[in-house]
Amino acid sequence: TEGIIALAKSLGVKFHLNSNVEKIEVENGKVAGLLVNNHLIKSDFVLSGADYHHTEQLLDNQYRVYSESYWKIKTFAPSALLFFLGIDKKLKNVSHHNLFFDQDFEAHAKSIYDTPEWPSSPLFYVNIPSLTEAALAPVGNDAVFILIPLAPGLKDTPELRNQYFEKIMDRFEKLTQQKIKKHIILNRSYCINDFKSDYNSYGGNAYGLANTLMQTAFLRPKVKSKKVDGLYFAGQLTVPGPGVPPALISGKIATSLIIKELKNNIKNEVLV
Repeated sequence: TEGIIALAKSLGVKFHLNSNVEKIEVENGKVAGLLVNNHLIKSDFVLSGADYHHTEQLLDNQYRVYSESYWKIKTFAPSALLFFLGIDKKLKNVSHHNLFFDQDFEAHAKSIYDTPEWPSSPLFYVNIPSLTEAALAPVGNDAVFILIPLAPGLKDTPELRNQYFEKIMDRFEKLTQQKIKKHIILNRSYCINDFKSDYNSYGGNAYGLANTLMQTAFLRPKVKSKKVDGLYFAGQLTVPGPGVPPALISGKIATSLIIKELKNNIKNEVLV
């Protein structure tokens, strides 16, 4: 992230932090600018890398391409319950990446895609980055990241987070043959409500639309708005799909279209 910011600044990009975009202003079917903290910033183009559904909510209703019913019938990739732990000792019987498939995979998958609910016996992933990069934890300690895949849109409460923390930690201790909970000196959780509040993520999803046959390639939400000239989209909900490399590629696709439009505008002005 810091590398991308440094590169952007070297190319003249200006960053406006703590700037809440309240509305995308449109005049005569064309982007006019952004209303930010109650101040209009005029612009010929808007390229949004935010959640696609959220971005369209910033438009007046007649300029939205995709309705609420469109989003409701879409199949979304999972959300997640995450735990960030600091451990005051070095863990044993673990690797940098650890997948715990000691429970029924089909049952967990069903609770995500078929009958959305909190899984009774969740599979989970544990990452211990301090095993590879020692500076990520104090000497003699370990940093631990835990992920449980969940269906988006589920009820998210502190009680549920604690309940599932106890479930997986009991198994984590048993499977790695060591005591861990009593050595936790930092414990932070992140779940559906946080994805919504921090990223305006539809249903609190973490990975965008699922890569089903009917939600791939040109069948995904479009990079260019069909109703507002000058409005473009990037990110995991548009082409080519979720993941860091595809999201970056979507930005490249969108900017190539903007550059093409700019060149056409210049060409037309010259002809006039």
